[in-house]
Amino acid sequence: MEYIQFTGKTRLDAISKAMEKFSVSEDRLDIQVLDEGSKGFLGIGAKDYVIQARKLVVKEDIIIDYIKKIYACMDIDVEVEVTGREDTLLVDIKGEEASVLIGRHAESLDALQTIVNIVLSKETGEHTRVILDIENYRSRREESLISYAKKMAQKVINRRRSIKLDPMNPYERRIIHSALQENDKITTFSEGEDPNRRIVLALKRGVSNIKKRYEQ
Repeated sequence: MEYIQFTGKTRLDAISKAMEKFSVSEDRLDIQVLDEGSKGFLGIGAKDYVIQARKLVVKEDIIIDYIKKIYACMDIDVEVEVTGREDTLLVDIKGEEASVLIGRHAESLDALQTIVNIVLSKETGEHTRVILDIENYRSRREESLISYAKKMAQKVINRRRSIKLDPMNPYERRIIHSALQENDKITTFSEGEDPNRRIVLALKRGVSNIKKRYEQ
């Protein structure tokens, strides 16, 4: 955001004008003093106090404002909470109809997450990873995927045959791989190209032959 110049009889006058212009308190402004002014002699030669100011870029505000505008276009009111560190921000969206933007297999949620990351990067000039969740969908999905992974792994062990899972996005594939990485009987690997890339579960013994078969 570009600086805007403000003048006033005093420092307080100039800053008050900046606060009114940006509709924020003083602590939310980036202020630079250009001229401290002077009272002159008996009012003669008096000079105004001059500053330039701009609204501080607050990542949380950018994210919240953008997401609320998206939902407002659908006449949906949501609450947005942002937590985390400077390099990674977790965004939780809540509301009666907030889940409308989850989509099938979280496709809409992932798309919104990508857009928010782009918008934030453009506004701040910094790279900050933003992870979006709606009504705790991701945590519930993670629990479901972990349970599913263990169930399918047991099926591979019982049948002694490899199993190909349905196509998943990178986030979901990472959960499956992580859930089974400590399993001493099962190995996992991915095959295919996005959006149809999927995970293969196989017994560790003879896995090299299975991989070769899928790579052919």
